[in-house]
Amino acid sequence: MYYSMKQVSEKMKIPEYTLRYYEKEGLLPAIRRSRGGVRRFSEEDLEWLGLVFCLKNTGMPIKKIREFVDLSRRGEQTLPQRCEILMAHKKDVENRIASMKKQLVKVNQKIQCFSSQSKAFCVSGKTQRPLV
Repeated sequence: MYYSMKQVSEKMKIPEYTLRYYEKEGLLPAIRRSRGGVRRFSEEDLEWLGLVFCLKNTGMPIKKIREFVDLSRRGEQTLPQRCEILMAHKKDVENRIASMKKQLVKVNQKIQCFSSQSKAFCVSGKTQRPLV
């Protein structure tokens, strides 16, 4: 079964212009086209697209994704290099998650602080300047 760009866009909730951009950048290798030039996405293409979006949404730069794609095109002998790229990316994602968790603690502290100030204001009726 093949899907049109519009169907892929709706199914995966990806704007069509993003799909065209990723194809132009070489991130979607070998998208077939009909005789009329209409893109025809296979299930395998959708699987690949899901990986590309996963990598992009977790912060991998387009240049690095392109490197990964190029290695994939060269076949199984590039599995070790692709695995290295994914392991480095995983470490980067884990570091960003750890950093975000630390920042979330600060945000939660401020929410608590502001909530308690708000309650104190509501009870006393006094105008207070919130701490920043």
